[in-house]
Amino acid sequence: MKPQALFLKLFFALMMVVFLAGVAPAQDVRRELVEQSVIENVLRRGVLRVGMSTFVPWAMKDKNGELIGFEIDVARRLAADMGVKVEFVPTKWSGIIPALLTGKFDVIIGGMGIRPERNKKVNFTIPYDYSGMSLVAHKTKAAGFTTLGQFNSPDVVLVARLGATSVEAVQKYMPKAELRKFDDEAQAIQELLNGRAHAFVSSKPTPASLAAKHPGKLFLPIKDTFTKEPIGFALRKGDVDTLNFFNNWIRIVEAEGWLQERRDYWFGGRDWDNLLK
Repeated sequence: MKPQALFLKLFFALMMVVFLAGVAPAQDVRRELVEQSVIENVLRRGVLRVGMSTFVPWAMKDKNGELIGFEIDVARRLAADMGVKVEFVPTKWSGIIPALLTGKFDVIIGGMGIRPERNKKVNFTIPYDYSGMSLVAHKTKAAGFTTLGQFNSPDVVLVARLGATSVEAVQKYMPKAELRKFDDEAQAIQELLNGRAHAFVSSKPTPASLAAKHPGKLFLPIKDTFTKEPIGFALRKGDVDTLNFFNNWIRIVEAEGWLQERRDYWFGGRDWDNLLK
């Protein structure tokens, strides 16, 4: 055999050995990534752990102390379609992303707006809903207010939930106003009802619901939202299998009309009012 032909044979044999040596570790890495994914762990555990925070009408407690709301319906349907149980993990909004990252639950399903700053820390699914910022005002404190500009004043006190996108909305659209932030949405609402704030800034439809519930004290100075934001599930980075599953699940329930049906029920009226305390 000619030296050149022998060299080529040896070269290609060596390349084949290198290739085969690389295939096995690559397959092992892929297998390990699949086994470590949230979706696989949830299926093995038989429980989907959902991080959430209570706020009307996304997640709240009924007369019996049971969780109800749009997000609760979404999480329960997701778990049912996965063939597992659901476990809700109530968490303060300001610490909900750190809690996800430390593994206290598998996913955040809690009306979380998809924001660039958040996306640096977590992965988001495609939107399963769209929301926007609105505000509900105190009838006496904000008497005569009809524009967003009137709330942009140093004499105005606004309240919002700590860590929510409503804080960013206030800082962008009403930077001159005094902003008081509360860990609990109920505390912010009580501050408004007690007349210690001009308005409460929150995602639609909470302001409209509060105005309807307290017509003697509260009103909607602006009928529509002044921002629009997509809402997605949040999960830890690097888990493409779980992200793929969640995205496709959202597409399916949206296509069959189930998501819109739930939106219409929770956001289109207050037929659920009699379920609350």
